[in-house]
Amino acid sequence: MVFYLVLRALDTVEDDMTLDPSVKIPMLREFDQKLNTKDWTFNGSGPNEADRIVLVEFDNILSEYHKLKPQYQDIVKEITFKMGNGMADYILDDNFNTNGVETIKDYDLYCHYVAGLVGEGLTKLMVLAKFSDNSLADDGFKKSDSMGLFLQKTNIIRDYHEDLEDGRSFWPKEIWSKYTESLPSFHEDKSPKSQELGLNCINELVLNSMSHVKDVLEYLSLVKDPSSFNFCAIPQVMAIATLATVYNNPKVLHQNVKLRKGTTCGLILQSRTFPGVVSIFRHYAQVINHKSSVQDPNYLKIGIKCAEIEKFCELMYPTPGAIPKGVNRNQHAINEVIGSREKIDQSVQRRIDQENFNTNVVFGGVFLVLIGMVLAIFST
Repeated sequence: MVFYLVLRALDTVEDDMTLDPSVKIPMLREFDQKLNTKDWTFNGSGPNEADRIVLVEFDNILSEYHKLKPQYQDIVKEITFKMGNGMADYILDDNFNTNGVETIKDYDLYCHYVAGLVGEGLTKLMVLAKFSDNSLADDGFKKSDSMGLFLQKTNIIRDYHEDLEDGRSFWPKEIWSKYTESLPSFHEDKSPKSQELGLNCINELVLNSMSHVKDVLEYLSLVKDPSSFNFCAIPQVMAIATLATVYNNPKVLHQNVKLRKGTTCGLILQSRTFPGVVSIFRHYAQVINHKSSVQDPNYLKIGIKCAEIEKFCELMYPTPGAIPKGVNRNQHAINEVIGSREKIDQSVQRRIDQENFNTNVVFGGVFLVLIGMVLAIFST
C-alpha cells in the first residue's frame, strides 16, 4: 500500500496540467529524494486534482515508508526514480507534446514508464517477501511489464474523450492515422463514416491491448499469497471487462465509459481464485468476439486473438466433459503451475462457499421473519 501511495503521489504531479514545467520537471526527477525526508508535503497542486490529498498529506505516507525494512524501501525508491525521470523525459519531448504518441513502440515505452514499472516494483516486493514464485523476477520482468501495459492501454482507450478535453492524447498515431488525419475528428465529425472509422480505430487499439493477456494470466498463476493475488487480480479483471465494454462502442468517442457498479462488485467477488480469474477472461474474450463486425478491417485478427485466449483458458481449466474418460491430455508448463497452486485455490474457494452459505442463511432467516410478521398481521 505504501508503494502504491508513493507512486500515486508521483502520478498526481505528472497528471496536474496546472503545474508549470519549471516546477513539475524538477519535482518528478527528484521525487525519490523526498523519500529521504520525514515531513515533506506539497500544497501546490490544482484545486481540482482528484488525488491532491496524497501530496498535501505526504508526511503521513513518509511515516509509514520509514517503518519498512531497508530492502523494501530501496525497491520503492528505485522505481520512483525510474518512473519520475521517464515521466520528465516525455514532458520535455517537444514532438510528444506537439503530436502525442507517434509509434506503437513509443506507446509501449510510455506505458512502461507510467505503469510497467509499477509491475516491476510490485514483483520485486512480492518475490522478496516470498509471496510469489521467484520465476517472476527471472524473465526480465516481461510478464510484470505486460501487467502494467494491459491496464494502462485499457485506460488510454477508455479516456479518449476526457484526454481530448484536457488537450492531450495518448492514442498512437501509427494506429489512428490509418483511420483519420486528425485524432479529434472522431469526436467532432459525427457523420456515419467518421464514426465507423472511429470504431475501427478503437477496435485495433483493443486488439493491441489483448496481446498482453497471456502474460497477465501466466503472471497471476505464479502469485500464491491470497492477499497479494487479490491485489494483482482485481485491476486485471476490471481491465478485460472494460476492454469488452469499450470494444466497438461509439460512446467512447463522446463520453467516458465506465463499468456498472454491480458488474464491478461481481468481478471483485469472482476474482478471488485463479480459476475465477480465468473464467472472467474467457467470458470477456467471448463477449469481444461476439461484438465484432465483419466490416471491421481487423475482424479476422480479433477473432484469432480471442480464440487464442479461449484456447489458453481451456488448456488451464478444460470444460467439464471436454476430455473423454481414459484419455490423458498433454501436460504443459502452465498445468504444472496450476497443480502447484491447486490447494491454495481450493482453500479460498471453501471460504467463499462458507461465506455464501452464511449469507443465504441470514437472508433466509430475515425472509422467514418477514413472512411470519405478514401472517400475524393478516390473522388478527
